Amino acid sequence: MKICVTGLRGIPGVIGGVETHCEELLPRIAQINPDIEIEVCCRARYVDPEMESFRRVRLAPLYAPSGNVSEALVSTTVAIVHAWRNGVDAVHIHAIGPALLAPLARLLGLSVLLTHHGADYNRAKWGHVARSMLKLGERLGMRCANRVICVSPSLAEDMRASYPAAAGKVVFIPNGVDPPEPPEEPAADVLARLRCESGNFVLCAARLVPEKGIDYLIEAHRRSGDSRTLVIAGAGRKVDRYAEELMAQAGDAVRMLGMQPRSVLGVLYRHASLFVLPSFHEGLPIAALEALSCHCPVLLSDIQPNLDLGLPPQCYFPVGDVDALAQRLAEGRTNINGAGASTSPALMSWDEVAIRTSPYYREMANRTRLTPALRNAG
Repeated sequence: MKICVTGLRGIPGVIGGVETHCEELLPRIAQINPDIEIEVCCRARYVDPEMESFRRVRLAPLYAPSGNVSEALVSTTVAIVHAWRNGVDAVHIHAIGPALLAPLARLLGLSVLLTHHGADYNRAKWGHVARSMLKLGERLGMRCANRVICVSPSLAEDMRASYPAAAGKVVFIPNGVDPPEPPEEPAADVLARLRCESGNFVLCAARLVPEKGIDYLIEAHRRSGDSRTLVIAGAGRKVDRYAEELMAQAGDAVRMLGMQPRSVLGVLYRHASLFVLPSFHEGLPIAALEALSCHCPVLLSDIQPNLDLGLPPQCYFPVGDVDALAQRLAEGRTNINGAGASTSPALMSWDEVAIRTSPYYREMANRTRLTPALRNAG
């Protein structure tokens, strides 16, 4: 049995929440189900073409153009045709943009598993046309997928309410979390190299994109008078106006670290005095989950996916409210903490996520193809 995974840029070591999700989850599913071959259809320019596999998961670098919209749609189309021509049983599509191609997969006789990572049409970067396409992708994905996994409980509830005919195929399985492995060098050396003083910096780990709200975090930190350094770990696209504006906005009190490996992020989580995630949009925030797993106090915007973590009220502030965030930062080392988070249904190890997801891989692989004549013609 063979399943192809598409909708992501690629693995391993590719920046992005969906990419982190797949890098952690897929090898674990492959280990649980050695009789199911999993192949990730990677976008060639993001991965090493000489790397044929990663922890029991095959990697197939395929063509993808450069462009926010065309890249995802064309690469998913190429991946689905690749899967059909190679006798694959099912495709696992990640995110609602690539889900626009779910009808094609079903037409070709493939079973479809869709993981819905969040309402991407709410991202600030998209215009009207792109948002309409993303909403259509959600609609087609909900209609055509054989099974839909939602990464947050509120998202699963919304999908059941919005698409009652598909409610029976919606399941909630969160993003997982495991504390990052420590780096080979001592933590003190990592902090010294990054010029971060243990216990005296505020950390944000996020991509440099508008929906993460980093611009107003920088402004709130400036207004707060907080003496702690604001450390931002993350990167944008190679040529990106928003990322360039953030770099210009950051003053001496802000340290932009760029993209860092998870081992280094683990050091930052463990030694930060506070982790802040000011996002306007999330699926289920992996960075916040990792911060909590490292026992770092967190302060999150009060969007629903962050509220799904079930933290105490003092761990939230009104999304987009610069003054409110500045006031919380000015309070310094308050009683913000993750108490009670361990009981949240949204906190789960990646091993447990793999155990819960594996039956749906087997379900997809065992389904009878709808149009075997098309497959035989290939």
